[in-house]
Amino acid sequence: MQQFTPILLGSDINVYGMARSFHEAYGIKVQAWGASTLAPTRYSKIVDIEVHPGFTEDPEFIKVMREKIKEYKKHPEPVILISCGDGYSELLAKHKQELEEAFIVPYIDYALLEKLISKEGFYEVCEEYGLPYPKTKIITMSAYKDGSYADVPFPFPVALKPEDPVSWLDVQFEGRKKAFVIKDLDEFKDIVGKIYTNGYKEDLILQDFIPGDDSNMRVLNAYVDKNHQVKMMCLGHPLLEDPDPIAIGKYMVIAPDYDEKLYQTVQAFLEKINYTGMANFDIKYDVRDGQYKFFEINLRQGRSSFYVTLNGYNLAKWYVDDYVEDSLKDQPVVYGNQDPAKHKLWLGVPDKIFEQYAVDSLAKKEALALLRAGKVGTTVFYKPDMNVKRWLLMKHMYHNYYKDYQKYFKVNKEQYFEKK
Repeated sequence: MQQFTPILLGSDINVYGMARSFHEAYGIKVQAWGASTLAPTRYSKIVDIEVHPGFTEDPEFIKVMREKIKEYKKHPEPVILISCGDGYSELLAKHKQELEEAFIVPYIDYALLEKLISKEGFYEVCEEYGLPYPKTKIITMSAYKDGSYADVPFPFPVALKPEDPVSWLDVQFEGRKKAFVIKDLDEFKDIVGKIYTNGYKEDLILQDFIPGDDSNMRVLNAYVDKNHQVKMMCLGHPLLEDPDPIAIGKYMVIAPDYDEKLYQTVQAFLEKINYTGMANFDIKYDVRDGQYKFFEINLRQGRSSFYVTLNGYNLAKWYVDDYVEDSLKDQPVVYGNQDPAKHKLWLGVPDKIFEQYAVDSLAKKEALALLRAGKVGTTVFYKPDMNVKRWLLMKHMYHNYYKDYQKYFKVNKEQYFEKK
C-alpha cells in the first residue's frame, strides 16, 4: 500500500474520532493543527496537536499554511488535509487552489461552499433541487426596525435561529440560546428585540416548528468521491441531545438506522450539485406529512460521526481509497446499516444518562437492547490509547454531563419534552 500523511484541522472530539479512525484502519499516529488544545485530544498517543494561536481564521490561518506549503511541497507521499470544523472547511475551500500546491484538499469549491454554508443559501439550493426543508421566513434587521418582522406566517410554536453562527458567538444576553422554540407572539417579539439590541446585525431564520422530541431527529453522513459520485451513506438516529441551551443540536446518543428512500434522496441531491468530500446532514421526520425535512448540511463529518466508524464504515478509509489508492471509482455505493445484526450504539454520555433522559420510544428500546448486549462504543474511550491521565480526564468530562442534565432537564424529562 502507498504511504500517505493525514493532517487534521482542530483539536476537539471530531479530531479525536478521525484520529482514532486512522489508527484503527492503518495503525498510524496523525498530526492535528489547531488554535488550542481541547480535552478530547489531550494525553493521546494517536494524535499530536500542533498549536497555532489564531489559526481558526485568516490572516493567521493562511500565514501558517503558506509556511506549511513550503515544508510539504516536496513531501514524498500524499498529504491529505481534513477539516474537523465548519470554519476550517470554509478556509480550505477559500484557499483550495493555493493549498493544492502541496496538499490534497478534498473539499468543494468556494462558490458552492458559500451557498451551502449559509442557511438561506442552503434552503435556496434545496428549493432548486427538490430537497424537503421546513417552511422558512427570513427576518432582516431592517424588517425588525420597520416592524414588518412581526408578521409570523406559521402557527406557534415556531423555531428561530441566527443565520450567521459566527457573529452569533459575540452576542450575549440573558436567555441566549443556539436556537429558540417560541410559544407565542409576545415571546417572539421579546426575543427578536433582545437579539437586535445586543449587537447582532445579520439575518434570522424563522421556521415552521416540526413537532416531536429528539427521537424524531436523524443524522446522515455521506462520502462523495473526487468524481462527484456518492460512495457511502450512513444514517444515524439521535436519541438524546445536549441539554445546555448554548449547545442545542449536539447529539449525545446515536443508534444506527436505515432508510432506502432517504438514501436515494440524499444521493441524488449530492450528485446533482457536484459535491465532493464528506457531508453531514441534520434531518427531522415530520409526522404531519411523513417527510424528512433537512435543516442544514455540514461540509465535513459531524462531531458525533464516529458512529459511522463504529458501525463498520471507517471514516478515514474513504479519503485514502479515493485519493491515495484511487480505488473508489469502480466500487458500488455503500448504503450503511442494512444488517441489524451488525448494529452498534454510539454513546457520548454515560449510559445511565441515556437510560434516564432519552424519551421512551421503540428506538430507545432497541438501543437499550444493543447496550445490554455490549454492542456499544464511544469516541474517546479507546483501549489502545488509554493511560491514567487520559482515562481520568475522559471520566471527568463524561461525569460533568450529570450536572448539565439535572440542571436543564429539571429532573422531569416529560416537562422538558413538552416545552420542546
